[in-house]
Amino acid sequence: MADKLDIKIDYKKLKVLSEFNTDKAEFPLVLAIPHSGTFFPAEFLENVACDVATLRRNEDIFVDELVRGAVEAKITTLKMEIARAFVDLNRDRLELDPMMYFNYPKDKDILYDKHCRVGLGVVHRINFKRENLYKGLLDYHEVEARLKNVYDVYHKRLQKLIDKSLKKFGFCLVLDCHSMPSKICSIIDDRSGIDICLGNLFSQSCPPEISDFLAGQFWDKNYNVSFNCPYSGAFTTFNYCQPRRKMYTLQLEINRSLYADEENLQKNEQFEAVAEDVSEAIINLAIHLKRMYE
Repeated sequence: MADKLDIKIDYKKLKVLSEFNTDKAEFPLVLAIPHSGTFFPAEFLENVACDVATLRRNEDIFVDELVRGAVEAKITTLKMEIARAFVDLNRDRLELDPMMYFNYPKDKDILYDKHCRVGLGVVHRINFKRENLYKGLLDYHEVEARLKNVYDVYHKRLQKLIDKSLKKFGFCLVLDCHSMPSKICSIIDDRSGIDICLGNLFSQSCPPEISDFLAGQFWDKNYNVSFNCPYSGAFTTFNYCQPRRKMYTLQLEINRSLYADEENLQKNEQFEAVAEDVSEAIINLAIHLKRMYE
């Protein structure tokens, strides 16, 4: 019989997120960075069956630094500080796997979709090696506290920033910033691999003018850009997409091999050049969106 894990975390001591340029919205654009956090609560680490290096292999390494130039250009930005392996913000709150808990409520609603089936729901069951993440079964009530104090904090703040942009500009684009493993890019496109993927829910999450403009920024710098392949958009792209309210979303995925050594989690020699290109593309997008408003 699997052990019952007793994880108790003092959330008052944790820095959950960082935000930039949120006092005054300069552009109708919000950058969301949900998967670049590197902090793991000590109580969590005591109950997982792998080391920190393994846990970090599914994070979006250095994405927050890739967009630093855009942040310095006064674009509103929200970044999660806690690591993805602890809570995955780009999943629905209901994407829980009942088999991970020793006391999952029998009457509790579940959304047992493809992410849960492969072990990557809102709370991950496996690491990147597809090994079990935890040493035993979780306490459902502890995970509910985890969602309340991390997941909900992030998403409530993101919604407030969107509302602020809607009030000022009449519309808002959430650019959900991620990185993607080079392996999947090469499998999808065996010619030269995909450098940039823009996920717009197959042209449903934002006007084509917006996604085409951003694609053009990368095409002009000779990046191989793909739409909706290998990623069309996940929870954030879907959940905050309300075209009738002029709430738009777009998921940005950057091939990790362009700027980093994926295995050693280190920047490569091209990092600064890629960061400059990514930030410049986002800044130009922000200016373009503001002109649409004016």
